[in-house]
Amino acid sequence: MMKRLIWIALFILVGLVAAGWGSGSLQRFSAVPEVSIDRTIHTSQNPSTSPLTAEKDAPSGLQIDPLRLWKHVETLAGERVEEQSRTFTRDYISQQLQTFGFSPKLQEFDRGINVFAERKGTDSKAGAILVAAHYDTVPKSPGADDNATGVAAVLEVARLLGSSPTPRTLQVAFFDREEIGLLGSLAFAGSPARLKNLQGAIVLDMIGYSCHKSGCQQYPEGLTPQPFLDAAGVTSPDKGEFIAVVGDAEHPLLLRAFAESPKADLPAVVTLPVPLKGVLTPDVLRSDHAPFWYKGVGAVLVTDTANLRSPHYHQSTDTLATIDRSFFAGSAQIVVNAAAKLLEIQ
Repeated sequence: MMKRLIWIALFILVGLVAAGWGSGSLQRFSAVPEVSIDRTIHTSQNPSTSPLTAEKDAPSGLQIDPLRLWKHVETLAGERVEEQSRTFTRDYISQQLQTFGFSPKLQEFDRGINVFAERKGTDSKAGAILVAAHYDTVPKSPGADDNATGVAAVLEVARLLGSSPTPRTLQVAFFDREEIGLLGSLAFAGSPARLKNLQGAIVLDMIGYSCHKSGCQQYPEGLTPQPFLDAAGVTSPDKGEFIAVVGDAEHPLLLRAFAESPKADLPAVVTLPVPLKGVLTPDVLRSDHAPFWYKGVGAVLVTDTANLRSPHYHQSTDTLATIDRSFFAGSAQIVVNAAAKLLEIQ
C-alpha cells in the first residue's frame, strides 16, 4: 500500500524541495518474481444466469449500482493474509467475473496468485486498458478500505464495461501480496505477454474514506499543494473530500481522462503528474502502479490518500463502519467514467 507523502510529487513540479524528505529505503524493481503459466478457471455456468439475463435489472448506461458495490465490500471485508482467506477472495472475484461473461485466469507467482480477465476490443490494433486493485491486507486489519473498496470498484467496472464493445480491450486484474512488496503487480508487469499492447493501467488503492473536519487532511510539513487543489476546485484543502489520481508525467492522457469531465455530484478529483517516473519522489512508488512505470507503461494510482487522511490505515479499525458510502460510490463512478473514456480511441 502507498505509505506516506504521496503529495510530495506536487512540490517537485513547482520547484519546491523538502530537505531530507523521502530518504527511506524502497524496493527496487529490477528483480521480478518468476511467473507461472496462467490457468483458466473452468466452472459450470447455468445458462439462465448468463450476463444478458443477469444484467436486465442493472442500472441503465454506465451508472454504478451502489448496493451491488457495497455488497462486494461487505463480502470481502476481513483479514486477507492467510491462504484460506485469500483463496476465498479469489474464488469470490472469479465467480463474479464469470457472471459478467468473463473467463478469469489465475496467474501464479512465488508466494501468491493474481486473478486476470479481459474482454477483447473491436480494433485489434487499439491496444488495451487495464483496471486493477490488490486484494490482500496487512495482518490484523479487515481491510475494508484497504483494499476491498478498490476490488469492489474494479468488479463494477467489469460489470458495466465488460459487455460494451469498445475499440480497446478491457482488462481487469486483482493483485495478490501487494502488502509485502508489490509482489503481485511485479509478477504481472514482469510478463512481456501481459504488457503487450497495454496502453495504460488504472490502479485503485483505497477509495472509500473521506473526512470533513478542519485539519483532517494532511500534507508534508511546511509545504502546500494549493495550486493543484485550486485547479481541481477544492475549496477546503484541510478536509479530505477529494479523490487523488497520481500519474507519471510522461503519460498525460491517463490523468486527462480523470480531469476533463468533473461532475457536480461526484467528489473533486485532484490529478498529480509525477516526473521522472518518481525517481526523485520514491514515496509515490508504494503501490501497484509503480511496476508499470518502470516498464514504460503509463499508469495512475487512484486513492483517498491513505494515512494522510485516514486514522484507520493498516489498523484493526479499517472496518465497514469507517467507509463513507456516498464518497466511495462517487469515487467508483469516477473510475468507471475514466475507464470508459480511455477504452475509446483518443
